[in-house]
Amino acid sequence: MTSSELWTRATADRYDAEETEMSSAAVLGPTLDFLAALTGDGGRALEFAIGTGRVGVPLRARGVPVAGIELSEHMAAVLRRKVDADTLPVVIGDMATAVVPGEFTLVYLVYNTITNLLTQDEQVECFRNAARHLVPGGRFVIELGVPPLRFLPPGQVAVPFDVSEQHLGFDTFDLVEQILVSHHFIREGDVSDGHFGRYRRSNSRHRYAWPAELDLMARIARLELERRVADWDGAPFTQDSAKHISVWRKPS
Repeated sequence: MTSSELWTRATADRYDAEETEMSSAAVLGPTLDFLAALTGDGGRALEFAIGTGRVGVPLRARGVPVAGIELSEHMAAVLRRKVDADTLPVVIGDMATAVVPGEFTLVYLVYNTITNLLTQDEQVECFRNAARHLVPGGRFVIELGVPPLRFLPPGQVAVPFDVSEQHLGFDTFDLVEQILVSHHFIREGDVSDGHFGRYRRSNSRHRYAWPAELDLMARIARLELERRVADWDGAPFTQDSAKHISVWRKPS
Protein backbone atom coordinates (compact mmCIF):
# COMPACT_ATOMS: atom_id res chain seq x y z
CA MET A 1 0.00 0.00 0.00
CA THR A 2 1.31 3.42 -0.93
CA SER A 3 2.14 5.89 1.81
CA SER A 4 0.26 8.66 -0.05
CA GLU A 5 -2.51 10.37 1.87
CA LEU A 6 -5.98 9.87 0.39
CA TRP A 7 -8.11 12.81 -0.75
CA THR A 8 -11.52 12.82 0.94
CA ARG A 9 -14.83 13.40 -0.80
CA ALA A 10 -15.13 16.89 0.71
CA THR A 11 -11.63 17.85 -0.45
CA ALA A 12 -12.25 16.48 -3.93
CA ASP A 13 -15.56 18.32 -4.28
CA ARG A 14 -14.02 21.71 -3.52
CA TYR A 15 -10.66 21.11 -5.24
CA ASP A 16 -11.47 22.78 -8.56
CA ALA A 17 -12.99 25.83 -6.88
CA GLU A 18 -9.85 26.32 -4.79
CA GLU A 19 -7.49 25.85 -7.76
CA THR A 20 -9.06 28.31 -10.21
CA GLU A 21 -5.75 30.12 -10.74
CA MET A 22 -3.99 26.85 -11.65
CA SER A 23 -6.83 26.15 -14.12
CA SER A 24 -6.57 29.54 -15.81
CA ALA A 25 -5.58 29.91 -19.46
CA ALA A 26 -2.38 31.67 -18.41
CA VAL A 27 -1.25 28.59 -16.47
CA LEU A 28 -2.76 25.80 -18.56
CA GLY A 29 -1.88 27.20 -22.00
CA PRO A 30 1.91 26.78 -21.72
CA THR A 31 1.47 23.48 -19.84
CA LEU A 32 -0.67 21.98 -22.59
CA ASP A 33 1.62 23.31 -25.33
CA PHE A 34 4.65 21.72 -23.67
CA LEU A 35 3.00 18.34 -23.13
CA ALA A 36 1.26 18.15 -26.50
CA ALA A 37 4.54 18.81 -28.31
CA LEU A 38 6.10 15.78 -26.59
CA THR A 39 3.36 13.39 -27.65
CA GLY A 40 4.23 13.78 -31.32
CA ASP A 41 1.79 12.87 -34.07
CA GLY A 42 -0.83 10.55 -32.61
CA GLY A 43 1.12 9.64 -29.48
CA ARG A 44 -0.69 8.63 -26.28
CA ALA A 45 -0.22 10.36 -22.91
CA LEU A 46 -0.55 8.91 -19.41
CA GLU A 47 -1.00 11.20 -16.40
CA PHE A 48 0.04 9.91 -13.00
CA ALA A 49 -2.17 11.32 -10.19
CA ILE A 50 -4.61 12.76 -12.72
CA GLY A 51 -6.90 14.05 -9.96
CA THR A 52 -9.96 15.93 -11.21
CA GLY A 53 -8.48 16.23 -14.70
CA ARG A 54 -7.22 19.82 -14.50
CA VAL A 55 -4.57 19.01 -17.14
CA GLY A 56 -5.72 15.69 -18.60
CA VAL A 57 -9.19 16.82 -19.69
CA PRO A 58 -8.07 19.89 -21.71
CA LEU A 59 -5.12 17.93 -23.13
CA ARG A 60 -7.59 15.32 -24.37
CA ALA A 61 -9.71 18.13 -25.82
CA ARG A 62 -6.70 19.10 -27.92
CA GLY A 63 -6.83 15.70 -29.57
CA VAL A 64 -4.18 13.91 -27.50
CA PRO A 65 -5.34 10.46 -26.32
CA VAL A 66 -5.00 10.60 -22.53
CA ALA A 67 -5.31 7.96 -19.80
CA GLY A 68 -4.77 8.38 -16.08
CA ILE A 69 -3.90 6.76 -12.79
CA GLU A 70 -5.51 8.16 -9.63
CA LEU A 71 -5.36 6.90 -6.05
CA SER A 72 -8.46 8.74 -4.79
CA GLU A 73 -11.78 7.46 -6.05
CA HIS A 74 -13.33 10.76 -4.94
CA MET A 75 -10.99 12.80 -7.16
CA ALA A 76 -11.65 10.45 -10.08
CA ALA A 77 -15.40 10.83 -9.53
CA VAL A 78 -15.09 14.59 -10.02
CA LEU A 79 -13.14 13.98 -13.24
CA ARG A 80 -15.83 11.59 -14.40
CA ARG A 81 -18.40 14.41 -14.23
CA LYS A 82 -16.40 16.13 -16.99
CA VAL A 83 -15.60 13.26 -19.35
CA ASP A 84 -16.65 9.64 -19.78
CA ALA A 85 -14.48 6.57 -19.34
CA ASP A 86 -14.29 5.80 -23.05
CA THR A 87 -12.91 9.26 -23.77
CA LEU A 88 -10.45 9.35 -20.87
CA PRO A 89 -9.94 6.03 -19.04
CA VAL A 90 -8.66 6.14 -15.45
CA VAL A 91 -7.21 3.29 -13.40
CA ILE A 92 -7.77 3.62 -9.66
CA GLY A 93 -4.50 2.79 -7.97
CA ASP A 94 -1.03 3.76 -6.83
CA MET A 95 1.03 5.63 -9.43
CA ALA A 96 4.13 3.71 -8.33
CA THR A 97 2.66 0.31 -9.19
CA ALA A 98 -0.66 0.54 -11.08
CA VAL A 99 -0.58 -0.54 -14.72
CA VAL A 100 -2.57 0.95 -17.60
CA PRO A 101 -2.99 -1.17 -20.76
CA GLY A 102 -0.89 -0.22 -23.77
CA GLU A 103 2.18 1.92 -24.32
CA PHE A 104 2.58 5.68 -24.21
CA THR A 105 4.71 8.33 -25.86
CA LEU A 106 4.45 10.53 -22.77
CA VAL A 107 4.01 9.94 -19.04
CA TYR A 108 3.71 13.08 -16.94
CA LEU A 109 3.32 14.15 -13.31
CA VAL A 110 2.46 17.79 -12.62
CA TYR A 111 2.01 20.21 -9.71
CA ASN A 112 4.44 18.53 -7.25
CA THR A 113 2.43 15.31 -7.07
CA ILE A 114 5.43 12.98 -6.95
CA THR A 115 5.89 14.32 -3.41
CA ASN A 116 2.65 12.57 -2.43
CA LEU A 117 4.79 9.42 -2.30
CA LEU A 118 6.33 9.73 1.15
CA THR A 119 9.34 7.41 0.79
CA GLN A 120 12.31 7.42 -1.54
CA ASP A 121 11.65 3.78 -2.48
CA GLU A 122 8.14 4.64 -3.69
CA GLN A 123 9.42 7.58 -5.69
CA VAL A 124 11.99 5.30 -7.35
CA GLU A 125 9.20 2.85 -8.18
CA CYS A 126 7.24 5.73 -9.71
CA PHE A 127 10.09 6.29 -12.15
CA ARG A 128 10.23 2.58 -12.90
CA ASN A 129 6.49 2.53 -13.49
CA ALA A 130 6.78 5.44 -15.90
CA ALA A 131 9.54 3.66 -17.81
CA ARG A 132 7.41 0.50 -17.88
CA HIS A 133 4.63 2.36 -19.72
CA LEU A 134 6.83 4.27 -22.19
CA VAL A 135 7.62 3.28 -25.75
CA PRO A 136 11.33 3.47 -26.68
CA GLY A 137 12.08 7.16 -27.19
CA GLY A 138 9.14 8.18 -24.97
CA ARG A 139 9.41 10.87 -22.28
CA PHE A 140 8.65 11.15 -18.58
CA VAL A 141 7.91 14.71 -17.39
CA ILE A 142 7.76 15.97 -13.82
CA GLU A 143 6.83 19.44 -12.55
CA LEU A 144 8.27 19.97 -9.07
CA GLY A 145 9.16 22.83 -6.78
CA VAL A 146 12.71 23.27 -5.54
CA PRO A 147 12.75 22.87 -1.73
CA PRO A 148 12.98 26.42 -0.31
CA LEU A 149 15.51 25.51 2.35
CA ARG A 150 17.60 28.60 1.59
CA PHE A 151 14.87 30.55 3.42
CA LEU A 152 15.40 28.58 6.63
CA PRO A 153 17.77 30.34 9.06
CA PRO A 154 19.20 28.23 11.91
CA GLY A 155 16.47 27.16 14.31
CA GLN A 156 13.57 27.97 11.96
CA VAL A 157 11.40 25.15 10.60
CA ALA A 158 8.66 27.03 8.70
CA VAL A 159 8.57 28.90 5.38
CA PRO A 160 5.49 30.88 4.21
CA PHE A 161 4.50 30.41 0.56
CA ASP A 162 1.28 32.43 0.41
CA VAL A 163 0.04 35.31 2.55
CA SER A 164 -3.15 36.80 1.16
CA GLU A 165 -6.60 37.84 2.34
CA GLN A 166 -8.13 34.51 1.38
CA HIS A 167 -5.31 32.10 2.19
CA LEU A 168 -2.39 31.71 4.58
CA GLY A 169 0.02 28.94 3.64
CA PHE A 170 3.32 27.78 5.07
CA ASP A 171 5.49 24.67 4.98
CA THR A 172 7.24 23.05 7.93
CA PHE A 173 10.24 20.80 7.34
CA ASP A 174 11.73 17.63 8.77
CA LEU A 175 15.23 17.92 7.29
CA VAL A 176 16.26 14.40 8.32
CA GLU A 177 13.34 12.55 6.70
CA GLN A 178 12.92 15.05 3.81
CA ILE A 179 9.29 15.51 4.78
CA LEU A 180 7.47 18.81 4.51
CA VAL A 181 3.98 19.50 5.79
CA SER A 182 1.97 22.12 3.92
CA HIS A 183 -0.37 24.04 6.24
CA HIS A 184 -3.34 25.95 4.83
CA PHE A 185 -5.70 28.42 6.45
CA ILE A 186 -8.46 29.26 3.95
CA ARG A 187 -10.96 31.98 4.76
CA GLU A 188 -14.62 31.12 4.34
CA GLY A 189 -17.51 33.55 4.28
CA ASP A 190 -17.69 37.28 3.52
CA VAL A 191 -15.90 40.07 5.30
CA SER A 192 -18.34 42.59 6.75
CA ASP A 193 -18.67 44.94 9.70
CA GLY A 194 -15.10 44.32 10.71
CA HIS A 195 -15.65 40.56 10.99
CA PHE A 196 -13.30 38.32 9.07
CA GLY A 197 -15.42 35.17 9.03
CA ARG A 198 -13.66 31.94 9.84
CA TYR A 199 -10.70 29.99 8.55
CA ARG A 200 -10.71 26.35 7.57
CA ARG A 201 -7.45 24.62 8.41
CA SER A 202 -5.93 21.73 6.50
CA ASN A 203 -2.51 20.18 6.03
CA SER A 204 -0.81 17.53 3.90
CA ARG A 205 2.50 15.66 4.06
CA HIS A 206 4.99 15.45 1.20
CA ARG A 207 8.46 14.03 0.59
CA TYR A 208 10.53 16.67 -1.17
CA ALA A 209 13.34 15.73 -3.53
CA TRP A 210 16.13 17.64 -5.24
CA PRO A 211 16.63 17.67 -9.02
CA ALA A 212 19.86 15.69 -8.71
CA GLU A 213 18.08 13.06 -6.61
CA LEU A 214 15.41 12.71 -9.28
CA ASP A 215 18.13 12.24 -11.90
CA LEU A 216 19.48 9.30 -9.91
CA MET A 217 15.98 7.83 -9.70
CA ALA A 218 15.75 8.20 -13.46
CA ARG A 219 19.06 6.40 -13.97
CA ILE A 220 17.81 3.51 -11.82
CA ALA A 221 14.79 3.33 -14.14
CA ARG A 222 17.11 3.55 -17.19
CA LEU A 223 15.85 6.94 -18.24
CA GLU A 224 18.13 9.74 -19.45
CA LEU A 225 17.78 13.44 -18.62
CA GLU A 226 16.93 15.27 -21.83
CA ARG A 227 15.92 18.73 -20.64
CA ARG A 228 15.33 20.79 -17.49
CA VAL A 229 13.71 24.22 -17.54
CA ALA A 230 12.31 26.59 -14.91
CA ASP A 231 8.72 26.72 -16.18
CA TRP A 232 6.36 25.55 -18.93
CA ASP A 233 7.43 28.47 -21.11
CA GLY A 234 10.96 27.03 -21.21
CA ALA A 235 12.86 29.64 -19.18
CA PRO A 236 16.38 28.51 -18.23
CA PHE A 237 16.69 26.62 -14.96
CA THR A 238 19.09 28.40 -12.58
CA GLN A 239 20.11 28.26 -8.94
CA ASP A 240 17.39 30.82 -8.21
CA SER A 241 14.54 28.91 -9.89
CA ALA A 242 11.62 28.10 -7.59
CA LYS A 243 10.61 25.00 -9.58
CA HIS A 244 11.63 22.89 -12.53
CA ILE A 245 10.09 21.00 -15.42
CA SER A 246 12.30 17.96 -16.07
CA VAL A 247 12.11 15.66 -19.08
CA TRP A 248 13.71 12.20 -19.10
CA ARG A 249 13.81 10.01 -22.19
CA LYS A 250 13.60 6.24 -22.52
CA PRO A 251 16.45 5.20 -24.85
CA SER A 252 15.45 3.87 -28.23
